[in-house]
Amino acid sequence: MTVSILLASTSPFRQALLTKLGIPFITASPDVDESPLAGETADALVTRLAIAKAKALAERYPEYWIIGSDQVCVLAGTITGKPHTVENAQAQLRAASGNSITFYTGLALYQPSSQRLLHCCEPFVVHFRPLSDDEIAAYIEKEQPLNCAGSFKSEGLGICLFDRLEGRDPNALIGLPLIALSGMLRDVGINPLQQVLPM
Repeated sequence: MTVSILLASTSPFRQALLTKLGIPFITASPDVDESPLAGETADALVTRLAIAKAKALAERYPEYWIIGSDQVCVLAGTITGKPHTVENAQAQLRAASGNSITFYTGLALYQPSSQRLLHCCEPFVVHFRPLSDDEIAAYIEKEQPLNCAGSFKSEGLGICLFDRLEGRDPNALIGLPLIALSGMLRDVGINPLQQVLPM
């Protein structure tokens, strides 16, 4: 049986994570408006966007199992996005210093031809140690985390900012919850441990 898998993302971080499962896949960029709806909670937002990203590619890839994912972080009750500037990154990390940020990662697995859809939201909490302004400035200069929600990269020097991590799957923090995804794949008959999939 030929099974085709598509990652609805061009993120190199998500691609690297999916590669860990040893399943051949292709990638494509979904065209989705990521603006939150009025009054939308973080978990509802990322779940809706993960589904939207998977469905955005349905017409082009009707027989594929399409993986969609989206992530935001919440600090003091406010959804925090990518900083884009050094000044915003400094402000985000100052706010995070000594506090906790909750990351919400939405995940969807969708096959257009069968209309089968599985989805979930995976939370992960990062507890920051107190950070000095010098540490924040040095970190931003070294890693330039301007396109990362929360202004850090946990797979790099960002680990030095933390006191502890709390969650089921550390991969969720990087952008693709592999424990949940592998469970979804097994649910639709694709077991990375038992099946070699052709490209």
